[in-house]
Amino acid sequence: MNTRRDVRGNRAALFDEIEDGGIRASSSYSSHEIDEQENDRTMDGLQDRVLMLKRLTGDIHEEVEGHNRMLDRMGNDMDSSRGLLSGTMDKFKTVFETKSSRRMFTLVASFVVGFLVIYYLTR
Repeated sequence: MNTRRDVRGNRAALFDEIEDGGIRASSSYSSHEIDEQENDRTMDGLQDRVLMLKRLTGDIHEEVEGHNRMLDRMGNDMDSSRGLLSGTMDKFKTVFETKSSRRMFTLVASFVVGFLVIYYLTR
């Protein structure tokens, strides 16, 4: 919107000096000069937008790399947790296989009761 006003202002300044019925010899040169000025302003505006987009994409790139590092750490933590859980499950299997069913029932019941007690105490 501002460029249209500038163009109108430049046109008015260009044609104000023209006398009635006469055309200046340099009017085409002034028109060309005005077009060049408008092109320069447009180029400056585009350059500003390109720089803004470049900064924005750089920020996005940094954010994505940070998230990738965080996901890698989470993946490593999950792998180590999986290893701990599988070791614990193996120990439970050996306990359940070697003990009698009565002891197994006692162990499971004690875990359930312990869990319920902790649950009600933390609530």
